[in-house]
Amino acid sequence: MALPLLLALALLAQPAQAQNRQIGERPDATPPFSVTEVARLESPWAMAFLPDGRMLVTQRPGGLFLVTQQGDLTEVANAPEPHAQGQNGLLDVALAPDFDTSGLLYLTYTAPGRNGNALTLVRARLTDAPALEEVTELWRQDPPGGGGHPGAQIAFDPSGEYLFLAVGDRTEHDRLPDPDDPRGKILRLHLDGSVPADNPMAGEGGVRALTWTTGHRNPYGLAFAPDGRLWEHEMGPRGGDEMNLIERGANYGWPLVSNGRNYGGSDIPDHVTRPDLHAPALWWTPVIAPAGLSFYSGAMFPEWEGAALIGGLASQALVVVQFDNGVPNETARYYMEARIRDVAVAPDGAVWLIEDDVDGRLMRLTAE
Repeated sequence: MALPLLLALALLAQPAQAQNRQIGERPDATPPFSVTEVARLESPWAMAFLPDGRMLVTQRPGGLFLVTQQGDLTEVANAPEPHAQGQNGLLDVALAPDFDTSGLLYLTYTAPGRNGNALTLVRARLTDAPALEEVTELWRQDPPGGGGHPGAQIAFDPSGEYLFLAVGDRTEHDRLPDPDDPRGKILRLHLDGSVPADNPMAGEGGVRALTWTTGHRNPYGLAFAPDGRLWEHEMGPRGGDEMNLIERGANYGWPLVSNGRNYGGSDIPDHVTRPDLHAPALWWTPVIAPAGLSFYSGAMFPEWEGAALIGGLASQALVVVQFDNGVPNETARYYMEARIRDVAVAPDGAVWLIEDDVDGRLMRLTAE
């Protein structure tokens, strides 16, 4: 057999993760829901539901708001003041696993500094005022700097013991190979910011001690599925948006490989050329520009039970990914005529979306 064919067969025989490509534009599905605009905010970015059905919503330029189901807005005092420019600002918000008793929540934002903005994770207590008290910085990007691609996603493991933080490449992907630089990594921390003893490099200190996975570009979705597995999605360059199963110590390839191409049109080696690196379980070309990730559980949309709900920026869609024996596949795409920044499931099973716009809508989806 010719050498090129032998090489190709050898690569395909390696134990890389299976890839499931979504080819081209998907036909829009008929939505099984009605859409209600509930409120508008200035460039809203993320939301988190309180047990009573109210929600916390961040604004990227700054400002944390408590929002009722009816759309009444109350600003929460003492929220961090971000460096807000481009993709940077006040970003994710997540309730602590023991929020019911502790009142604690977590926020990510790009903090201003003389040497450049730095992605930062803080913990605070929400009071009835409403206000944040006991605001405590748990982690800050060092070295700082970066033009965008913050990542900034927070997820808690099912046991409620660990916090996972996704850090984007900050548009400085040449720095990703440095194990002492947090860019392009998913970090794993205790809820107080300390290092878990069973992290892959826990004994090495600094960024290495917190690193769980590497090789990420711009992760805008991070969540645990009902089966306890951690999933992440990230934007590719020109094509090659990815959905990845996150596994301890793995390298997901950026910037060495991608199923997309550079914006200038030059080639990037595909994942199949590097079977030693983790390939995506699912990928999109053309891109959907994924943002926000929530696994559905509720009575309102039983057909979505256990499915991943993903917002699409470029695709202006709500994307539904379902799993067959643990293998993901896009099963529906609903055109929303808006760039969707975040997706969340309310206690009553309704699905809520954030529109990515200066005058961004907060929308509730309910069954027809």
